[in-house]
Amino acid sequence: MLKSLIVYATRYGSTKGTAEEIAKILREEKFDVQVVNAKEEKVQDISEYGLVVVGSGMAMGNWASDAEDLLRKFQKDFENKKLALFISSLKPVEEKQGKTDLVARIRKIGLEDKIMKYNLKPITTGIFGGVLDYNKMNFLIRKGMEVGYKSALQKHGFKEVEPGVYDLRDWDEIRSWAKELAKKAQD
Repeated sequence: MLKSLIVYATRYGSTKGTAEEIAKILREEKFDVQVVNAKEEKVQDISEYGLVVVGSGMAMGNWASDAEDLLRKFQKDFENKKLALFISSLKPVEEKQGKTDLVARIRKIGLEDKIMKYNLKPITTGIFGGVLDYNKMNFLIRKGMEVGYKSALQKHGFKEVEPGVYDLRDWDEIRSWAKELAKKAQD
């Protein structure tokens, strides 16, 4: 059993759900998995883990600070670990609109730039949908997101899971990624 740590940072909760689903799949593949919310529990040591997965929600092109702090803190330690990174983003909306340039930008800013900045060598990376929760956004961000995305969400078939909340996650995509991660981590 490969001892594994999944650390995530979330603003509205979607990255937590994604991290928990990845953990579920890894456990099914016989991994010993601990899941940690980076904001609630500060990771002090990763020496006992063979696999470390770090995930973050993206907002305005930025990782959640707690997840980025973890990358900074352990960047040297990651050299001797199997590392995977994932982000929760608006990728599904951009894809449905055919905005491949924006999807590429999400990948560059959300993953490639972090990999370069901290000199990381992940065995895999993932970009998943997140949750847009207009109820939890401050007024200015909510208005900007309504102008930029609300009609696109409705046009492309994204449904509210409750008033003002759109879940953009593709659970099959997340599960498939986690199974592939398990294979790569065991190699």
